[in-house]
Amino acid sequence: MPSFRGLKPLPPDFATTGAALHRVAEEIVAPARKPENEIALRATPGGFGTPAFEFEGRECQVKMEGDQLVYRKGHDERRTRITSLAAAGALVEELLPAGANLDDHPLEVERAAAEALAAWCALGASVLEVLVAEADPGDDASEVNLWPEHFDIAIELGPDADGTRANYGFSPGDDEHAEPYLYVGPWTAEVAGELWNATGFRGAELGYAGLLAADDPYATALEFCETRKQALRG
Repeated sequence: MPSFRGLKPLPPDFATTGAALHRVAEEIVAPARKPENEIALRATPGGFGTPAFEFEGRECQVKMEGDQLVYRKGHDERRTRITSLAAAGALVEELLPAGANLDDHPLEVERAAAEALAAWCALGASVLEVLVAEADPGDDASEVNLWPEHFDIAIELGPDADGTRANYGFSPGDDEHAEPYLYVGPWTAEVAGELWNATGFRGAELGYAGLLAADDPYATALEFCETRKQALRG
């Protein structure tokens, strides 16, 4: 069983770094993936990135490691520290759509904050992969993906026909949540009661502070998801 007992307090610049890396994910990493209609990303060691894909006859991958963008093409690897979208885009220019308009405004990406985001993605991926592995065939569980638009790592799980399908995910924070949080969002089920405490959407959430205080954040997060899954099934 994975252990995330070392989950650390968030650096003060976590939100700023997260916003910058969200832009990198949405405007550089996802558009670099091939084929061009595929945008889903993955948690990768040290951050997030594309799965491996083929380009010009070689296996490629684009990913973030800490505060650096990494482009691997076959046995060659190049990397650059994130300073702006334009500078980062130059590293993977051959992969980006023609006419990509990347600005040169400075991006603030602090290494410690980027590493905290990577740890959050890794925790999310490990929990969600267990939910997928333990799902019944009728649950039609999706792959574990990091979606660049919302910048959360999530799955869909549960039969839609009986109203138990839901999104299970780990968000780095949003307009209504200053810190990362774990969530369960039912698609159609009307939910109420102490298990369903979300702010801004119908569902349940567990904030970063709650996981940080737990003896075992991984076990706590997994139990949170499994309890809501069972509650949806009555």
